[in-house]
Amino acid sequence: MVQAIQTRVKSLNWDSIQNELDEQGFAKLPSILTKDECEAFMELYSKEESYRTTINMKRYRFGNGEYKYFSYPLPEIIQSLRESFYPELAKTANRWLGYLKKPEQFPKNLQNFLKTCEEYEQTRPTPLILKYEKNGFNCLHQDLYGDVFFPFQVVFLLNQRDKDYTGGETLLVEQIPRAQSRGHVITLDQGSALIFPTNHRPVLGKKGYYKNTVRHGVSTVTSGERYGLGIIFHDSK
Repeated sequence: MVQAIQTRVKSLNWDSIQNELDEQGFAKLPSILTKDECEAFMELYSKEESYRTTINMKRYRFGNGEYKYFSYPLPEIIQSLRESFYPELAKTANRWLGYLKKPEQFPKNLQNFLKTCEEYEQTRPTPLILKYEKNGFNCLHQDLYGDVFFPFQVVFLLNQRDKDYTGGETLLVEQIPRAQSRGHVITLDQGSALIFPTNHRPVLGKKGYYKNTVRHGVSTVTSGERYGLGIIFHDSK
C-alpha cells in the first residue's frame, strides 16, 4: 500500500503541477486513490477510535456538516500521502518564499518539518475526513492551527459527484489587494485531488510579487452525501 501510494504520487506530472501552482495558485490532480480505497475511508468514518476529535460545523458556525481529525498513529495510507506529497510541495513553498524575497524555511522531508511544529508545541495531527449531507456546506476559511503552517494542503473527493451527491463544489476565493476578490469553483472526481494554498500565494505585478490571501470552502450540497479527505501537513496545538 505505502509503495503504491508513493509510486502514484511520484508519477504525477510534477513539472506541469509546479507551473499550475505558480500561474494560478492551485492544481487539480487526476485520480490517485482507487475506488476501493475511497470506500474504505468512508467505512472508516464511523470508527470513532481512529479519531482524536469530531467537529460539528453548525455548532461553531463553520457551516453545516461534520469533520473528524485522525489521531496518531495515522492510517498507513494517510501517512504515506502526507510523506509523498510533502517533498515536491516543499520545493514550491521555498520557491514562493524566493519570489517574495524571503529565505527558504521548509526542510526536504516531512519529519523534519514536524519537528519544527513540535518546537512550537504543535503536536496534534491535522489530516481529517469530512462529511456533508443535503444542505451541507463549509464557510470560507483557512486551516491555520498555530504559528507554524505549511503553505499547501491537498483535498481528495471520496465519492462520486452527480451519483452520490449533487452540488458541493470546492470553492477558492482570492483576496486581491486594492481590488475585488476572485472566486474559483472546482469539481473533482472520485479519488482525485486538489492542491491549494493554506494562507496566501505570490502573484507577479508591475513592481514585483505581492500576496493574494486565499480562503477555501464547499458550496451547498443539494442532494445526497459528500465525503472528502483533507491532507494538512502542519500539526496543531
